[in-house]
Amino acid sequence: MAESEIRDVFVAGLRNAHAMENQALSIMKPQLKRIENYPEVAEKLDRHIRETDGQIVRLEEILDGLDEDKSTLKDMVLSFTGSAAALGHAVAGDEILKNAFANFAFENYEAAAYKSLLAIAEAGGYGTATTGLQANLSEELAMAEWINGNLVALTTKFLSLRQSGETAKV
Repeated sequence: MAESEIRDVFVAGLRNAHAMENQALSIMKPQLKRIENYPEVAEKLDRHIRETDGQIVRLEEILDGLDEDKSTLKDMVLSFTGSAAALGHAVAGDEILKNAFANFAFENYEAAAYKSLLAIAEAGGYGTATTGLQANLSEELAMAEWINGNLVALTTKFLSLRQSGETAKV
């Protein structure tokens, strides 16, 4: 593949990742506002929202270094779909569980995107981008691991709250 083609693929991937992170924010922020009975989830989600803000900054720095801008249209479209997905779970009786499942899947999707971007950066000789991309990847993997490690406890707490008649959704 020609160097210019690798660059095009890399820039498109960075723009997609930027939009993906904005979508993640549009999914997580409404969830955080609705959480009442799961302070450990709220704390982790709040921390990951701040990490996601940092991931967006890193992606913008990489794009700036390539003299490229983000895709505003992709950002808007994916943010809208993320908000719609978050609203869809809000009506479910087991919203907290559905959110955990969706977040786990999305964190792994994001990790896959960063692994791919790292491979493209290596193939294209964009070594200056790897530090930021690796940091983003590490944060996504850590969040996915946290969800994975806490899913049984979250489910057990959901069942306990539901059995005691307390609000179990969020």
